[in-house]
Amino acid sequence: MKHTLLIALLITCNSLSFSNSIHAVKDTCFTDDVFIDTDGKPINAHGAGVLYYKGIYYLFGEVKKGNTWLVPKQNWEDFRVPAGGVSCYSSTDLKHWKNRGVVLKSTTNKPGYDLDTSMVIERPKVIYNEHSKKFIMWMHIDKNDYSYSQGGVAISDKPFGPYKYLGSVKPNDQMLRDMTLFKDDDGKAYLIYSSENNNTMHVCLLSNDYLTTTEIYTRILVNKGRESPAIFKNQGKYFLITSGCSGWSPNAASYAVADNIMGPWEERENPCKGENAEVSFFSQGGFVLPVANKPGSFIFMGDRWNKTDLEKSTYLWLPVHITNDKIEIY
Repeated sequence: MKHTLLIALLITCNSLSFSNSIHAVKDTCFTDDVFIDTDGKPINAHGAGVLYYKGIYYLFGEVKKGNTWLVPKQNWEDFRVPAGGVSCYSSTDLKHWKNRGVVLKSTTNKPGYDLDTSMVIERPKVIYNEHSKKFIMWMHIDKNDYSYSQGGVAISDKPFGPYKYLGSVKPNDQMLRDMTLFKDDDGKAYLIYSSENNNTMHVCLLSNDYLTTTEIYTRILVNKGRESPAIFKNQGKYFLITSGCSGWSPNAASYAVADNIMGPWEERENPCKGENAEVSFFSQGGFVLPVANKPGSFIFMGDRWNKTDLEKSTYLWLPVHITNDKIEIY
């Protein structure tokens, strides 16, 4: 894995055609471009999600900065950097990204506080609530040994923050680890997260203001050991891409399909196709971005983790190819 901040983009002749937002490449399938912001600095937004609001894409992600260290006495390679908060970048074309700064800041010398640098702040996602006119962020909050396993929530009047942290919760007294946030066409919003020691995925309906979880939830992918959920909807069907549980090391993705977000979900094979598909092209997915004003066009967003130097982790964005209720990523 290269120790520079790169984004690998694959475009084929039938790929997404939005203007100048992804570089066309030749028969090599992949190209490495330095993923920098408009100030010429590397973008630092991992485990990211994207909000599209009034013609602007807002990219939110984990700030990975500082020396990587290994948490002792764990049964997996639990590498960490100090929690750096949540960064934000904005773009109108998915190519030129303006740094909006750290919109949810971590704190120091507050042991036990959710946003302390000694904690884990992962996979932030933001959606807009039309009724309250507020921007709502959910994220995975944890201790370094993953014993805390809660969902944190923050709120802002503006998409680019600053966000006010409101606290964290175990939805229905269940673990929340890798997570994503989904707003449906009817305005209802859901948390989708790994639970039960990563053995089962939960889909939980949020309150009308998106600030709290409800008792309405369902258990899916039971005893499958999946994490890193990425969900999207196309032509009335829901698609959920997940990864296996192998720490920071890449593995084979899989996906599931449903007609209702609460299930039942039909499990499918690995959507990644081609060379290195068995390790998801050396990435772990975490979000699927619907391209604005282009129905049926989606981008699979993944992280290429550099587990021993997390600050130098890179990114992978690929088009999602959809045929009826089947998807392929290549």
